[in-house]
Amino acid sequence: MSFVQASTRALVLSAKLVKPCQSSLVVQSRSTSFFNKLTAAEIWKGVTSVSNAGRKRGRGKGAGKRVAKNLNRGQIIGVGRENMVWPGLNSPILAGRELNTQKKLSPDPKYQENLQRIRDTMGRASAGRLRPVDRGWSGRKLPGRSIGQPDSLNPSDFAGFDTRVLEFKTVFNMTATFGRKRSLSAFVITGNKKGLAGFALGKANNGQTALKSAKNRAAQKLMYIPLYNNHTVYHDFFTQFGKTKIHVRKCAEGHGLVCHRALKTICEVIGIKDLYAKVEGSTKNYQNLAKAFFIGLLQQRTFETLADDQNLFVVERRKEMDNYPLVVGKPSGEPLDIPSSKVPDYNLVIMNGKVPLEKRKFPKFYQIGVHEKRWNVHLSKTVPFRNMDSVRTRIRAEYGELRSFLMDKFPECRTSRPGENKKIQEEEETV
Repeated sequence: MSFVQASTRALVLSAKLVKPCQSSLVVQSRSTSFFNKLTAAEIWKGVTSVSNAGRKRGRGKGAGKRVAKNLNRGQIIGVGRENMVWPGLNSPILAGRELNTQKKLSPDPKYQENLQRIRDTMGRASAGRLRPVDRGWSGRKLPGRSIGQPDSLNPSDFAGFDTRVLEFKTVFNMTATFGRKRSLSAFVITGNKKGLAGFALGKANNGQTALKSAKNRAAQKLMYIPLYNNHTVYHDFFTQFGKTKIHVRKCAEGHGLVCHRALKTICEVIGIKDLYAKVEGSTKNYQNLAKAFFIGLLQQRTFETLADDQNLFVVERRKEMDNYPLVVGKPSGEPLDIPSSKVPDYNLVIMNGKVPLEKRKFPKFYQIGVHEKRWNVHLSKTVPFRNMDSVRTRIRAEYGELRSFLMDKFPECRTSRPGENKKIQEEEETV
C-alpha cells in the first residue's frame, strides 16, 4: 500500500470518528444609509430647501411655510399593523402565574385609519380667533396690536400699562465671520393712558424675544407728557425729526383722533383723546414719526409757563361758554400793565413766531358762476334734513322713541310729527 493510499484511508477513519457539528451561516448586512444617519428635520430640510445659488435667483421663497409632519405621532412602540403580542414590550410578561408568549392577534382594521386621520390634521391648526378690537392696523399683523404690560417682579409696578407695536420687520447685518446675519426688529410704545409713556427698539433672532426686549426697554425710558384736561395737548405746535414733519392742532372734547395711524396708536397709549395732526415728508418711517411727536409733546408749554414767560395772564375763550374770559394761567410775579393793543398774539407765541401755511380751498364748479344760485337753492332744501334718517334711528335705539335729550327736564320736547303728539297725549290721559 502506497503512502498516498494510507493517508487517504486515515482521513476517512478520522472523519468517521469525529462527530458532525452544527454551523450557523452568518450573512453580513449593512443597513447604514442617510435615513438612519440624519434626523427627520434634516431630511425634511434637504427635500424642501434650495441651494444658496438658487435662493439668490429667487427660488424657495415659500419653503418655510410648509411645516414638516411628525410621523411618529400616533404610533406606539410594539403596536403596529400586524397586531402582535410582545411580552415585556406591549404586554406584561406574566399573566397570573403563566408566562406570556409571543403570538399574533387578529388585525385591527381601524389602526391605519386612525393613524392617517392624525396625520391629516397636522399642519392645519390655525391660530385662535382674534377679536376685532384686538386686531392691528392690517389684519393679524403685529403693528398696531397690544402685547400686554411690561414684565416686572412686582405686577403692580406696571398696573394699567399697555404696550403697542408700531413696527415689526426683518433686518439683516453683514458680518465678517457669519456673513449675512438675519434678525427681527420690534419698535414698541408703552404707557398708562395718563400721560406716562415711553418707546424703545428691540432686536433678536426670535420675534418673541425681540418684542419682550423692546417692551421692557420702553418701560425703563418712561416720560411724562402734560395733558390739558386729560384729553388733548395744551396748544398747537410744529415738530420735526429728520425728514418727518408734523403739524399738531389742539381740538375740543369729542373731536376724536384725526391723524396718522401710528400717531393715533401713540395718542391712545399716552391718553390723548382729541387731536388733529398732519404729517409731511416721510410717513412710513415710524421711528422718526414717534421721535418727532414726542419732541413736540415734551416741548409743550403749560399755561403757567406761558404766563411766567410773558409775565401776563393767560385767558381762554370758548364758543360753548359764550366767549366768557376764563383765566387759565397766572404769572408768579407782578403782571405787566400794558395796553390791549400791545398784547402779543397767542398763536405767534406758541409757534415761536411762525405761521402755518394753510392751502386755499378752491370752490367746486357748481358753487360758482351760473350754478351758484341753483346750488344755494339745493342747500336750502337739503341741509335741514341732512342725516335725518340716521339721527332718528339712533334716537329710537337710545331712548326707545323719538324724543329730545332734554325731555326729562322739559316734557314738551317731543317729536313734532303731525298727529303724534296728540296720540301720545291721549295715551297719557287714558293711563
